Amino acid sequence: MFDGFKLDFIDVGEAILRVRHGGSGPPVLLLHGHPRTHVTWHRVAPLLAAHRTVVCPDLRGFGQSSKPAAAPDHSGSSKRAKAGDCIALMRRLGFDRFAIVGHDRGSYTAFRTAMDHPEAITNLAVLDGVPIIEALERCDVRFASAWWHWFFFAQAEKPERAILANPDLWYPATPEQMGAEAYADFHAATRDPETIHGMLEDYRAGLGIDRRHDEEDRRAGRKVQCPTLALWSLRDDLERLYGDVLGVWESWTTRLEGRGIDCGHHMAEEAPAELANELLRFLAKE
Repeated sequence: MFDGFKLDFIDVGEAILRVRHGGSGPPVLLLHGHPRTHVTWHRVAPLLAAHRTVVCPDLRGFGQSSKPAAAPDHSGSSKRAKAGDCIALMRRLGFDRFAIVGHDRGSYTAFRTAMDHPEAITNLAVLDGVPIIEALERCDVRFASAWWHWFFFAQAEKPERAILANPDLWYPATPEQMGAEAYADFHAATRDPETIHGMLEDYRAGLGIDRRHDEEDRRAGRKVQCPTLALWSLRDDLERLYGDVLGVWESWTTRLEGRGIDCGHHMAEEAPAELANELLRFLAKE
């Protein structure tokens, strides 16, 4: 995996992140979702690296990155804290401005980075996600039936015990789907108690402090100032839950485009060439 990329552990102040980086040209930061690590990008990153400098970290709390200290409000796992990690990481690598792409839970950190640090972000791409507050305010029986795990994962202790009792039941995947090396990394992460706890803290922050940050932005009328691309998997739930996905993002952005991709949820693994082409087309607009 990641032929020609360098693997580092980089201290960004509040966290130590496991990071792959390679390629040359304008920088783009790729953020994975739950329950993946940065290796979910192993089929996309080399395609981008022919034109871009590509940086793929494990988010704090995930994979082999450090786990935040416990706090009553879960602030160490907030998307604002993770956005700070993104800014510090890219500055350590020599980049004050960069494009950012996030999938699933990573899309919330990407969005928060663009909102909190508009001077640093040239382009924002959000994959399979809408702002957390929009998802929660639109919660109905369809959302509760399909995404009930949001609320279970936010409970104390019980989800850790349930997942670790049978990780394969919670996180089904195969080497054939992911690639042998990527699967081995995923397999190790989803069986590590500290990593499971770190991933679940992301959900706990989502229902509390992250929602409050979105509420504050909306009251202040803040929007993403850079070009924004929203992509979603046509064989996943987003379009079924929200219908007009771009319509959900419209009030949060100033320049928006997007479309669905014919694949399942893990689009970087299932449709890497189409995703890479779409990202390169979009990033050329910066």
